[in-house]
Amino acid sequence: MSKDQNGVKHAGSFKEQFTARGMVIGVIGAIILTMSSMFVALKISSLPWPIMFVALLSMFALKALGGTNINEINVTHTAMSAGAMVAGGLAFTLPGIWMLDPEEDINAVILIVITLGGVVLGLIFTALIRKYFIVTKDLPYPMGQAAAEALITGDRGGKKAGVLFGSLGAAAVFTALRDWFLVIPAMLPVNMSQKMLTFGSFGAIWLSPMLISVGYIIGPVFIGVWFLGALIGDFGILIGGQSFGWWDMETAAAIKSSLGIGLMVGTGIGIIVKGILPKSKEIFGAMFKKDTLGDSIVKMRWAPIAMVILAFLFTAIADMGIIASVITILGVWVATAMSAQCVGQSGINPMEIFGIIVLIVAKAASSVGDLGGINEIAAFFVAAVVAVACGLVGDIMNDLKAGYILKSDPKAQWYAECIGSLTGAFVAVIVLLAIVKAYGGEVFGSEVFPAAQAAAVSAMVGGISHMTAFLIGMAIAVVLYCLDFPVMTLGLGVYLPFYLSATAFVGGALRFILDRAAPEWSKRGMGQVIAAGVLGGEAVTGVVIAIIIAVRMVL
Repeated sequence: MSKDQNGVKHAGSFKEQFTARGMVIGVIGAIILTMSSMFVALKISSLPWPIMFVALLSMFALKALGGTNINEINVTHTAMSAGAMVAGGLAFTLPGIWMLDPEEDINAVILIVITLGGVVLGLIFTALIRKYFIVTKDLPYPMGQAAAEALITGDRGGKKAGVLFGSLGAAAVFTALRDWFLVIPAMLPVNMSQKMLTFGSFGAIWLSPMLISVGYIIGPVFIGVWFLGALIGDFGILIGGQSFGWWDMETAAAIKSSLGIGLMVGTGIGIIVKGILPKSKEIFGAMFKKDTLGDSIVKMRWAPIAMVILAFLFTAIADMGIIASVITILGVWVATAMSAQCVGQSGINPMEIFGIIVLIVAKAASSVGDLGGINEIAAFFVAAVVAVACGLVGDIMNDLKAGYILKSDPKAQWYAECIGSLTGAFVAVIVLLAIVKAYGGEVFGSEVFPAAQAAAVSAMVGGISHMTAFLIGMAIAVVLYCLDFPVMTLGLGVYLPFYLSATAFVGGALRFILDRAAPEWSKRGMGQVIAAGVLGGEAVTGVVIAIIIAVRMVL
């Protein structure tokens, strides 16, 4: 173990990072977070990023035991957070099955196969694409940056630590007053709010310290493109299109969502064509050569065998059919690249959207000729596998970004991810089935568990609502990505509600102003420290509230 020039303790070996006590703490944390994440994802149809909560919890737990270092803390919180987004992947997709038929009885073995399939694919692609997105492209990953900043500043102490934890505390109090005591409104309407509502657009600022901080951290360029997408989607398609009489509200909404999804899918294709295929030997070499590591974190010669086994299990046990099973596995390849890019640029991971995209392709391909297609339940399974894999990849890429900054061993982090995600897979299935057993399938879509994302998956099982807009968006995105335009955030802006984009834009605008008005202050990194603290305050409080909600519902 050694100290850097700032007095921060770093591990000197793999064994000092990947420790037995760290994994015990990580597994306990993964169980608690997976349970709470399942409840909160179903209850409030959103899921706070767990990284800030687990980073601080791991730091306090290991420091209490003594003799720790910043890399052991990083590896421990990687294990602890992995199960949360596995639960999210299930919660955002599978409840749609019971929305269509509350009496449907899904075998636990099938759910385990589907969940473990998503986890294994997520582990494979995390190992393969980590270097490309984190080292080669050096994407911001605002949540990972914030976690690394919190650990470094907290370990170092001094004035910056005071600023960090002061801003964290202020944001935590604000979030509690907003979400728990309900004395602060969640939304701040803008002047045009009422008029925008008549066109189906929600014009407001979400009073979210976390999203404003995300905007600040990723900077004005990505945020500017994101907000441009919001202007195109809401003021162009929704308001402009209806004002000129080109289409009605329903058609406008279909065009907006389909165009946004098309832009995101096209980005994924662009990533594969421009970024990954030319480097396929380095990225995927570990899958085919015994002694080749390439860009992978670990040797992956077992990965093709695992994929073949998963295709067999999806076909034989989950009744997905061989065509849909193969497309699901190939779809995860594209979707996890999209997830890594999206999280890296915006801090948002629309995992259920990636699941919807692949299930639509799987349904279409399975219906060609005399193949007969796949049934509705199998379509949900396709979406669930993809959403679990994308949720896991998006979450862990944040941890790996923090590890890259902290100089942690990515192999230690990947092993920790294996332990945490496999733990989360079993816990998530148990909790989901317990909810169905206790409340009945009709609870999904009700006031008890609205499960909005799963409802969207259920609605989209029939296909893309406006195929022309989808294809146009996809073609545009492929071209723009190849021209190095940050088109993923453009697609997010088109697709997401306007208030989310407007809130993130506030953070990017603050960064733009401060970098010019107070350059010395910005160079000292004080803005980053405050943003990390503010982001952490809402994230930690959100997880704590989620755990309280979960405990109350169980009791």
